[in-house]
Amino acid sequence: MTRALVTFFSKSGHTKEMAFFISENLKKDNLDVNIRPIDKIKVDDLLKFEIILIGSPTYYGVMAKEIKELLDESVRFHGQLKGKIGGAFTSAANIGGGNETTILSILNAFLVHGMIITGNPFGDHYGPVSIGKPDNRAKDQCVQYAKIIAELAKRIYRE
Repeated sequence: MTRALVTFFSKSGHTKEMAFFISENLKKDNLDVNIRPIDKIKVDDLLKFEIILIGSPTYYGVMAKEIKELLDESVRFHGQLKGKIGGAFTSAANIGGGNETTILSILNAFLVHGMIITGNPFGDHYGPVSIGKPDNRAKDQCVQYAKIIAELAKRIYRE
């Protein structure tokens, strides 16, 4: 069974709520989902999963330092994450508050690792975004994203 890690940092609870929406919908596609806050993740854990999704609040247009620290540590496994599926999501205080650049900062690290990323041509293109507490639009984006990730996993891992 394909294993997915959904990890996040969240002070307000908004990014955490998004992580749970994504996780619940990945489970509906029969993925083995492990959801944990970033402080419960060790860099070695990244090797155990075929799918790694990371959620961060938007801080000055980039990821939270707790996320950056994990990704900086992941350099030890350069090349070993190649072919895994990666994705990102974020919450921010404002529209245009750096949401897309936050997601891209996470995806940039995944690309350097050789991970596979996908976008959503019909919604939040780079990954789900919430402005403040996830509303129905943001929840729908999390559901769509989970479906896209699950479909990609089925194609790659033939399950």
